[in-house]
Amino acid sequence: MIQVENLSKHFGPVVAVDRVSFQVGRGEIVGFLGLNGAGKSTTMKILTGYLPATSGIARVAGFDVMTQSLDVRRNIGYLPENVPLYPEMRVEEYVAFRAKLKGVPRRERAARIDFCLDRCRLREVKRRLLGTLSKGYRQRVGLADAMVHNPPILILDEPTSGFDPLQKRETLTLIKEFGEKRTVLLSTHILSEVEAICDRVIMIARGRVGLSRTLDDLEPTAAVLVETKATEAEIRQALATLEEVRAVRCVPDEEGWLACTVETERDVDARAKIGETIAARGWPLRRLERKRVRLEDAFFDVLRAQDPAQAPDEPGATLASSEAYRRA
Repeated sequence: MIQVENLSKHFGPVVAVDRVSFQVGRGEIVGFLGLNGAGKSTTMKILTGYLPATSGIARVAGFDVMTQSLDVRRNIGYLPENVPLYPEMRVEEYVAFRAKLKGVPRRERAARIDFCLDRCRLREVKRRLLGTLSKGYRQRVGLADAMVHNPPILILDEPTSGFDPLQKRETLTLIKEFGEKRTVLLSTHILSEVEAICDRVIMIARGRVGLSRTLDDLEPTAAVLVETKATEAEIRQALATLEEVRAVRCVPDEEGWLACTVETERDVDARAKIGETIAARGWPLRRLERKRVRLEDAFFDVLRAQDPAQAPDEPGATLASSEAYRRA
């Protein structure tokens, strides 16, 4: 349904998208991940006809985005990161206006408008002026707009931005239902959202695709998070004696503690042996916690490969790295 081949976009000397290639099939929900400025929104704007590409080919629903942009727009629902709305219009009035613009047949229009107001939880504010809505409600109006003509493809840029936890859950459920028979490409900064609803993930850094794999292929590994006061060489040497340990990655913090991620076999809980090993050497222990690390590790691996300044020096160095990213 979406085919991208060697797509590039230059803004003067700045390369926003650099020879990107990927495909999204019918019935797939694909997460598009990357830091701010990585090229996600630019790629989506090219796919939806809002920006021309500098070079390369992009086809949506079989239509070329450069030469058949009207056909592309008839087959997509697009939710931009910042939803442009007419502040003087009311919610229901706006959705009806957009349905008419998008060519929803008159006999189906009322049902589609009612469906979108209901599923996007807008019924309680349908008489409100758009200019008085919070960001969360504005996003929901944008989602209703994207869905009102029942397109086969949804392209969503940060669809849950500004939502409270309940709104996020409801919206993700709606997107997952939509993706059962249609194609969804969505960008987000929240990795848990991708894990909850996506079939596949595309990670982009510095305008280039660093990874395109299904979530099932990103096999989860078990990890034990350790914080102790020892040198990295000492902790590596001590834990190397344990057969359950596959790898040890550490970074020091400002207080002198060494934060380590100790990768183990998938179904092994090595906390007891790791704790005993550290205690036997008389090192203080501040943290000993079991985690499953999957998507976050892959994300930081891509950053390190294509944008070293934005990522920890070693793969999966510490959970603190991912927590710092979430706070950013």
